[in-house]
Amino acid sequence: MTQPAARLGDRSLFPDLEPRAYLNHAGVSPPSLPVRRAVDDLLGHFARGGGGDRAALGVRSRLREAAARLVGGSAADVALTSGLTAGIQAVALCTPWRRGDRVILFEGEFPANVTPWQQAAALHGLETAMLPLSDFEGDAPRGLQRLEEELRRGARMVAVSAVQFRTGYAMPLAEMAALCARSGAEICVDAIQALGAVPLDAAALGIDYLACGAHKWLMGIHGAGFLWIRPGRAASLRPWLAGWLSHQDPVSFLTRGPGHLRYDRPLRREASALEAGSSSTASQAALLASLEILAGLGAPAIHAHANRWLDRLEPGLSARGFAVLRSPDPARRSAFFSARPPPGVEAPWLRDALAARGVVVAIPDGLVRFAPHWPNHPGEVDLVLGALDEALAAR
Repeated sequence: MTQPAARLGDRSLFPDLEPRAYLNHAGVSPPSLPVRRAVDDLLGHFARGGGGDRAALGVRSRLREAAARLVGGSAADVALTSGLTAGIQAVALCTPWRRGDRVILFEGEFPANVTPWQQAAALHGLETAMLPLSDFEGDAPRGLQRLEEELRRGARMVAVSAVQFRTGYAMPLAEMAALCARSGAEICVDAIQALGAVPLDAAALGIDYLACGAHKWLMGIHGAGFLWIRPGRAASLRPWLAGWLSHQDPVSFLTRGPGHLRYDRPLRREASALEAGSSSTASQAALLASLEILAGLGAPAIHAHANRWLDRLEPGLSARGFAVLRSPDPARRSAFFSARPPPGVEAPWLRDALAARGVVVAIPDGLVRFAPHWPNHPGEVDLVLGALDEALAAR
């Protein structure tokens, strides 16, 4: 049976999705029919033939290429991971640190881009500095000035999210990367709240490392992700996380007969050296299928579609007493925003009241987050506002 084509504002590829308005793509996206079919097809292949090393390697190769196209790089610069955290851990643990090196972090970041650096600091004797995200939320120049001042004190690495998970504010990555380059620091970006719905060219922005996971805006499933490394950076890493697949020519002893089992093969000098061993091929097949859909729609079109949806929602929320956290600068907008509930309305209660009326939202740190994606139709906004009115009237 032929599947319908992916179209903006059309959820035909999600026939089992029960909520009337699913607005938690910044949390976990539901898998589409093509994603589910890709997993079924792969498992069927394994079920029919047993071992699937060749099929798995083919999926991995195609996924590296698709991920590279997404971020504007080449496949040689991509390492496949089990998710966002694994990518950040790889950079945090494999950077050739010197005792006393400084890492700049941000208060309010998702812990996935804080904890690995704290662990690296404890292991290698590093110093961490924590800057407030609030300096960037209302006035990006103030935040950049604060970062520049901190960089003058010396820093080896800056770790930041492309889009902040609480608010949806897009960080000024190009300006931050330029400041880092001028001061001799590197920048590692958590892109899980951006890629898939926000155009992002890592090389053009001057990013050194970019990590992402599959299950949010990329609309894959848990267990897959990737790390992009700026050309020339991978060779300087110390691959402490290396495994059998990290070597040059790692599988020949399984395919060419006797005499090829060796333990002295050099480790590769590219990003894939961080791919230590077996991984979830099913999750990678799911991500590959979703990336093909996203490539067809295009990140600029998805970003514009989501913001048209949010443009319709914002005044309705404001009229109902919500304080909407959204940048007035379109360049600082992602594909979602959050809002503070009206006085006296608790976010957990509102989330549950909306869920009972078929509207799914998330409440990071007490805010109410509205995160539509390409399948969401603008007509849902009236449904969401109606559900809000019902819920608030029933208090």
